[in-house]
Amino acid sequence: MNHLDSAAGLGRRQMFKLAGLAGLTAALPACGRGFGGGGGDSGKIEINMVWWGDAQRAELTQKSLDLFQTANPGVRVRTEYQDSSPYKDKLAARFAAGDPPDLMAMRFDSLREYTDRGTLLDLSAHAGRLDLSGLTPQAKALGQVGEKSYGVPSGLNTIGFVVDKTLTDRYGVAVPDGDRWSWDEYAAFAEQITKASRGKVYGSNFEPWTVANLLVFARQRGEDFFTADGRLGATAATVTAWFQLTVDLRARGGLPPAGFIDQNNGSSPAQSYLAKKSIASQIIPTNNLLGYNQACGGGLALLRIPGESQAKRRGQSVDTPALWSIAAKARHPQETLALLNFLINDAEAAKVAGATRGVPPNRTLAEQTAPALDPDSRRSAEFLTKLQGEQLPPSYPYPVGASKLTNILKVISTEVEFGRTSPADAGQQFITEARKAITT
Repeated sequence: MNHLDSAAGLGRRQMFKLAGLAGLTAALPACGRGFGGGGGDSGKIEINMVWWGDAQRAELTQKSLDLFQTANPGVRVRTEYQDSSPYKDKLAARFAAGDPPDLMAMRFDSLREYTDRGTLLDLSAHAGRLDLSGLTPQAKALGQVGEKSYGVPSGLNTIGFVVDKTLTDRYGVAVPDGDRWSWDEYAAFAEQITKASRGKVYGSNFEPWTVANLLVFARQRGEDFFTADGRLGATAATVTAWFQLTVDLRARGGLPPAGFIDQNNGSSPAQSYLAKKSIASQIIPTNNLLGYNQACGGGLALLRIPGESQAKRRGQSVDTPALWSIAAKARHPQETLALLNFLINDAEAAKVAGATRGVPPNRTLAEQTAPALDPDSRRSAEFLTKLQGEQLPPSYPYPVGASKLTNILKVISTEVEFGRTSPADAGQQFITEARKAITT
């Protein structure tokens, strides 16, 4: 049962209790260049915009909306944000209750679930209001299902390894060449850190249950984890190899021992084991480099995922932290389209928003805003810009049901971590459960 279906089973009163996204609720006159009033007690058209993220992202988003408000005094944007974990459940409850937001951050693994139910607006049918000509084909494809477009990247990012150079310098361990290192070199590096620190710092950690991590590993082995037509393309052999990698790393001391990492510790940079100096390296989304480097006191190096040079084909791709989507039943679709167009194409909006959502999807704006970014955001932007100039595999919208795979992976990887399940059994178990979860 997916989240929309489970929400539909709630009583109406319960759904409305869930419906409001907790967090900031800011009443901002929004923009829609040239729109007039009408609608709402204030005499203005009101647009509801929701996303997930922290207070810093909310502050930067508000700065963009302040510009929108100045240009469009007849429109008001009511914004709400939520931590990432409860966001998708609360968004599902909003739709189930017949109270969808107008503009929303859409999880990449949920796009097909919403489009298959006809709940999102086909953006490709509104080219007069929404200009996507500044996006690369790769960026446009992130929001496409078939020939139609249901989402626009809020920003572009990828994943990368960060290494705390203050720790590597302290223990005399060289940082590998981040453009060419292999998985074997990564394992040796992680082991060296743990041994040199006498176990005070573990060399590395990454989440084996994060689909984005496994997806890159699968591509490196010549497989599309998800195919273009919405199927599971990974094999049990690849998932087995993924789990075996973690078992071998843990046995060598490169990863912390079983149970060391609390999965419920929190996902913010400030709560990370990297910030606690308990580990020396980990995988992060590149748009979070600023937050992690601040939390770690500076000194983080940003490296590519290991194995890119030795693999059958490239694993890394240009991705997005989230898509902007519009509800099919948006109360004011034309004004909402204008707001989305502003967020994607307005130079000043992109400048004040910074890089908290990644590099602007509009390549011209990305180039224009890069010089004004803080040093860490500029590094992550340059990292992504370099990748976009290379031959990378496409990133396909996840199949319906794919949002369940993280929990499936988390349960299985815990069993592997504590030695209760072998990597081979875990690989086969994942494939069996993933195929049941994904509907075609």
